[in-house]
Amino acid sequence: MSVDLEFWAAALRNVWGHEAKLERLDGEYDLNFLARATNGQDYVLKVMRAGCAPDLVDMQVKALEHIAAAAPGLPFPKVFPTIDGAFLPEIADETGAPRLAWLLERLPGECYAKSNPKPLDLIVKLGRVLGATGRALKGFEHDGLARAFKWDLMQGGWIANKLDAVEDPTRRALLADIVQAFAAIKPELETLPKQAIHNDANDYNILVEGALGEPKQVSGLIDLGDMFAAPRICDLAICGAYIVLDHPNPEAALAGLVQGYHAAGRLSAQEVDLIWPLLRMRLAVSVVNSTLMAVENPEDPYVTISQAPAWRFLENDAVNGGLMSARLRAACYLPVTDGADRVHAYLEEHRGEFADLFGRDLSDVPMGSLSVENSTWPQNPFNMPLEEAARVGEEFGPDWWLGYYSEPRLIYAEPGFRKGPWKASDRRTVHLAVDVFAPAGTPLYAPMSARVEVVENRTGHLDYGGVVILYHETPEGDAFYTLYGHLDPEVCDRLKPGDPVARGAAFARLGDHTQNGGWAPHVHFQLALTTDGMEADWPGVGDPDEMYLWHKVCPNPAPMLNLPDDKVFYQPTDKGGVLQGRQDHFGGNLSLTYDDPVMLMRGWKHHLFDEWGRPYLDAYNNVPHVGHAHPRIQAVAADQLKRMNSNTRYLHPAQTAFADKVLSKMPEHLEVCFFVNSGTEANELALRLARAHTGNKGIVTPDHGYHGNTNAAVAISAYKFNKPGGIGQADWVELVEVADDYRGSFKRDDGDRARKFADLVDPAIAALQERGQGLAGFIAETFPSVGGQIIPPKGYLPAVYEKIRAAGGVCIADEVQTGLGRLGEHYFGFEHQGALPDIVVLGKPIGNGHPLGVLVTTKEIAQSFDNGIEFFSTFGGSTLSCRIGKEVLDIVDDEGLQDNAQQMGDKLMTGLKALEAKHGCVGDVRGMGLFLGVELINPDGSEGTEICKYVKNRMRDHRILIGSEGPKDNILKIRPPLTIEAEDVEMILWALDQVLSEVGDFAPAHEHSCGHEHHHHDCGCC
Repeated sequence: MSVDLEFWAAALRNVWGHEAKLERLDGEYDLNFLARATNGQDYVLKVMRAGCAPDLVDMQVKALEHIAAAAPGLPFPKVFPTIDGAFLPEIADETGAPRLAWLLERLPGECYAKSNPKPLDLIVKLGRVLGATGRALKGFEHDGLARAFKWDLMQGGWIANKLDAVEDPTRRALLADIVQAFAAIKPELETLPKQAIHNDANDYNILVEGALGEPKQVSGLIDLGDMFAAPRICDLAICGAYIVLDHPNPEAALAGLVQGYHAAGRLSAQEVDLIWPLLRMRLAVSVVNSTLMAVENPEDPYVTISQAPAWRFLENDAVNGGLMSARLRAACYLPVTDGADRVHAYLEEHRGEFADLFGRDLSDVPMGSLSVENSTWPQNPFNMPLEEAARVGEEFGPDWWLGYYSEPRLIYAEPGFRKGPWKASDRRTVHLAVDVFAPAGTPLYAPMSARVEVVENRTGHLDYGGVVILYHETPEGDAFYTLYGHLDPEVCDRLKPGDPVARGAAFARLGDHTQNGGWAPHVHFQLALTTDGMEADWPGVGDPDEMYLWHKVCPNPAPMLNLPDDKVFYQPTDKGGVLQGRQDHFGGNLSLTYDDPVMLMRGWKHHLFDEWGRPYLDAYNNVPHVGHAHPRIQAVAADQLKRMNSNTRYLHPAQTAFADKVLSKMPEHLEVCFFVNSGTEANELALRLARAHTGNKGIVTPDHGYHGNTNAAVAISAYKFNKPGGIGQADWVELVEVADDYRGSFKRDDGDRARKFADLVDPAIAALQERGQGLAGFIAETFPSVGGQIIPPKGYLPAVYEKIRAAGGVCIADEVQTGLGRLGEHYFGFEHQGALPDIVVLGKPIGNGHPLGVLVTTKEIAQSFDNGIEFFSTFGGSTLSCRIGKEVLDIVDDEGLQDNAQQMGDKLMTGLKALEAKHGCVGDVRGMGLFLGVELINPDGSEGTEICKYVKNRMRDHRILIGSEGPKDNILKIRPPLTIEAEDVEMILWALDQVLSEVGDFAPAHEHSCGHEHHHHDCGCC
């Protein structure tokens, strides 16, 4: 239907006194306009359908006035009066029909449904807004609140007679179960007080705003068209029904929403218990309603498409509904089950009076830590072999010791402990019990009288073996449970469910590793205040980010062991304290990666683990070239340290063996090795060699290069000396433009670009000669890394080298970043260029974390440096360093890591190119092997520095560590250890796709001014 915008602009001018340009907004029944007024303010003009009931609109207007007075800080739109002071005038439309109209403030932001990501802190804020809204509406009264309609959640049972419209029998049965659960709570729901509620805080009625990388805020809660009177918990459940849809962690999202609501409007435990069945009922009503609408409107595909997220959630078996009440109670700091507080009081009162679990006092038994930071069990945190499990904790002795409660461990290595598809997905690591390690066969005695709830033999790999769950009651009748795992399976012959167990009675024995799941003999002793949602399958380990729940459900069992809590409660190193210590005792220019720094305690191959055992995929650190914690390097280092560690003043075969290995990878003209402590020292030495050989001082080097942190190395590192506060450019250094054919002077469509970039060296050489410095040499990262992961056009380096040598200079290739097989197709970057350097510098990766650098050169240059003054590097050529360096090179060969770099690099490059085609903020993808860069840009093509910072931090949220480089710090740097696998490449590409999609949600000046009616998500501006 065409609408006369000028007619309604005139109405706005005549009735409200505002001159404005109108834009039509979507709406199913009413007319909605965005009004951009000449006074600089934007409004939404709503013209109701002919015949619209005045009470419905009057209720909304008065509710907004009421909220503004009761809670002026809440993000609801203001209603503006007409020139005559009316809020709801009647205006004749183009046909002369009378229509109610009202003018509202236009709120900033975009629909929550379209805003990504949806972080938990935003959801908590939304909960607070909704809770404060409920509090503000508590005193609002209006005749329009008493109405009957299908979106009255209390009357949701109407769908019971409509379920036959759902053809799928499995889905129909699921809906029937939801209806039945709703019917069970309906009487309790009816007892709650009623008040005005929003009743439709869906994801299209919530507005959010926040610039890229800034915390998001709730900027609007709109559309009161479904208001009516009901218990306030219905409002929370309705909002929750939309918040959980397609959220990657729906349980945490719901808990965050409820936590926020509770903070603003205290909930009772009774109300909290109603949230889950009400939420599911709201979704059931939604899918049944849309199914019925589809029958009436078979040509409207939206009707059925809109069901998909609801069905995905309702059919998600990973969501534990049985544990939901405990989860939501815990989020509100309420007892997780009725009587939980009384059980705590009982256990505390009788601490010291329970029968000893092992018939002896455990107070003097030592503790042993299996934590991430204190233990190296298992060597591979993704695989716990039976031979390791049977020896776990052997360092603490063969007999008695205790394992901590709430301790993060990596021994839970099996895929079943993961919460996602990747090795770096969230995983359960935190121990929810106390372990007592003792000899196999040691008897266990019941701490108090009990009834057997479960007894069975769990024979799975690293499972419990024999396990018993006992049911207990306090004198007041409050129930709780204890679990005993890793028992001798004979217990299955001695006990059966329902058997009584007297206090102090022997009821089981510890099993050995052939009986107890494969572990060193011990009991896993766990306490639970509820088994809802767990039944007999208790998680013995929890997600570190869910300890708010598990500390409440499975509290510290120390009281039943007659021990103080703090003896067995593990306290990890406090990250905040470490950060403070660093700030107190380290220089301010020692940087930390990420807005929220990560504290890493363990590593394995290309994964790292923080103090809570959270895994991270390391796609950034090139120093552990052959992987973190490589067993062969561990063995070589330990072996040599058992023997001796000397320097190059003494002969040792390890030195020449290392040199032979290094030279076997080099061009034949490079014959002499210098072993030093770092790449920095190697570059410093390279300058000395070049000057000794040429008699000149001047150096030509590409702009924004980095070669180390000593005085001379910084002087040739524009990345350092040109920064604010830097030392500036030395008179013996000449910079040339980086051969960047994406952003540089000569682009990829120029077939002669390699020569043109090389020709830039000529004036640099001339300048040094004119100043009398002469030319000592040219040094460059073969592929500039900090300059932005640049791959120079082929032929560039040979052309430069030809010019340098013609002027008498030495050609130095800094291969710290690109050498040793990282490039896949080539062992060194200069091979790709077809160039033969005079000096090659190797650093960091050749030691795999051990401080080591190597310089390789010609005999002629080495002889020029042999001027009678000894060159000596204390640790560079030590026996330990030489053995480690050779082992690294051997591992690259033996494990096929250069081939892996090529295969995984090709897979990454293919995926990154696909992302470049998909996301406008990706300007360029470049690289080779596992040396890759993704240049991020703003819409105008300029360097996307803020986008890059955002992406880097969000990738960390996805448990992926990547870096950023470039003069404007807008290039993602991907250079993982060479051990990376196909699954990890897929994770990088999946996560990067998600994060880059989020960047698109931060388009400038994207605001929301929706005029849609309830339940119709068809607002064009969304």
